[in-house]
Amino acid sequence: MTRLITTFFYIGLLRPAPGTWGSLAAIPAAWGLHAIAGFPALFLATGLVAALGWWATTEEIRNRADKDPGEIVIDEVLGMFLALWPVSYGAMMAGAGLFTLWPGVVAAFLAFRFFDIVKPGPVGWADRQKGAMGVIGDDAIAGALASLVVTVLAVIAHGVMR
Repeated sequence: MTRLITTFFYIGLLRPAPGTWGSLAAIPAAWGLHAIAGFPALFLATGLVAALGWWATTEEIRNRADKDPGEIVIDEVLGMFLALWPVSYGAMMAGAGLFTLWPGVVAAFLAFRFFDIVKPGPVGWADRQKGAMGVIGDDAIAGALASLVVTVLAVIAHGVMR
């Protein structure tokens, strides 16, 4: 069960770049959640992914030499869900589907991948921690930073569109 969770239904076994595959797989998952019940569904699912991901990751890395195996991508799913919060919330407020705001989805993906790969400041700090914090924490922070980027871009775009 923990392997199913940490690999996000085995998406993490895809090569090359399992983190990118995990990030991409989070997008249709977020779309489905948004389609079912809007932002509240994505919000609740984010908490569930964080809790289950933390537990499953702790179990998966317990007796392994590699403490951040590439196939663990539930952390990318968490990060992308966070990055997509402003898109989902905005789409819900507009009574629209998630992909109606497709530039926001693209921006969320690109910003999240940037922060996840470059690991600036607090992302790098979290990545250096032990256990699930080192695996999941950096992606949660990267997702939160990406969410801020998406929000700023939306505000700028809204101002330009007026």
